[in-house]
Amino acid sequence: MSADDPNQRWELTVSDRDDAQLAEQLAAWLATKVDADDAPRVTSLTKPQAGGMSSTTLLFDAEWTENGEPAGGAYVARMPPEASSFPVFEKYDLQAQYDIMAAVAEATDIPVPPLCWMENDASILGSPFLVMKRVSGRVAEDNPPYVFFGWVFDATPEERLEITRKTVDVIARVHSIDKPEERFPMLHGEGSALRRHFEAQKRWYDWALANDGFRIPLLERTFEYLEANWPDDSAPDVLSWGDARPGNIMFFEETGDTSAVLDWEMAAIGPRELDVAWPILIHRFFQDIATTFDQPGLPDFLRRSDIEKLYEEATGHAVRDLDWYLTYAALRHGIVMARIKRRMIHFGEDTDTADRDDYVMHRKLLEALLDGTYAWD
Repeated sequence: MSADDPNQRWELTVSDRDDAQLAEQLAAWLATKVDADDAPRVTSLTKPQAGGMSSTTLLFDAEWTENGEPAGGAYVARMPPEASSFPVFEKYDLQAQYDIMAAVAEATDIPVPPLCWMENDASILGSPFLVMKRVSGRVAEDNPPYVFFGWVFDATPEERLEITRKTVDVIARVHSIDKPEERFPMLHGEGSALRRHFEAQKRWYDWALANDGFRIPLLERTFEYLEANWPDDSAPDVLSWGDARPGNIMFFEETGDTSAVLDWEMAAIGPRELDVAWPILIHRFFQDIATTFDQPGLPDFLRRSDIEKLYEEATGHAVRDLDWYLTYAALRHGIVMARIKRRMIHFGEDTDTADRDDYVMHRKLLEALLDGTYAWD
């Protein structure tokens, strides 16, 4: 996606690992994991560009025989990004992701992709990795954004409302998991969960930007605003999915039902509103890009009023302090976008700007949130 053509896919540097070598290494490793008659074969290995940018995702097929019968299937491997790829996040805890997904699958009927293996031996592929079964379905793509074309864009308003409903349903089911501090000890800590979450964002901002001399005044002003307007966080905490949005849900094309819930790397313990605010904010980020290019986008999709209403209907909990959480979501996404801007400059995929606030692609949105002038539905 460029400043001239919003429909152009961003070609992003996600990994410099050689595909053929990875396929050979995966095949040799699989031989130690399955009871195969002969050496497994790994084929069709690709690195998709349509999804997230915080890790390396490998799609591959594998086949072998067991007792003369064909075995194998389609798989997904996730790996931490190499240091050379200028990662978005400082830490990438695959074991925690694996354990969180396993615990969610055990506690609920949420369709988490079937987990196969967690490999912590970095000598196999150069880093730890996890392997899941590949699930069929379609997602609301980010790159280029679904607000310009595609199946979500072509859907009727009623069909888009159903996508919103199914997204809220997933969030509600995540939040319904009881005793999250006990089920997810890797996410638990002392004191206020929201305070821990907030302080972690400050540390991330320092690592990703400020400590290298890339201070973003708008983001720092937002930290100050949020601190000065701290919400009531006394309600019981829940498991927060983290990256809660349709782009991380796979939908069966035939029925529209949810086939898989993806990307748990931002999971946390915290207030419900962390997840309620996130899909609203991310959609408005895309919608504002569309209107900037004089395109209609999808103003009827993931509307704030719809999500608030649907969430209360699904859970019985009325959303609180949502303006604060939407501003917090814009801050968190602002750190992501500013880090990605730095990353693209590093790889020669973008150029620098004199005004550091322009590192925040949704600068106008965030400024309007701080001023209290942003118009929602």
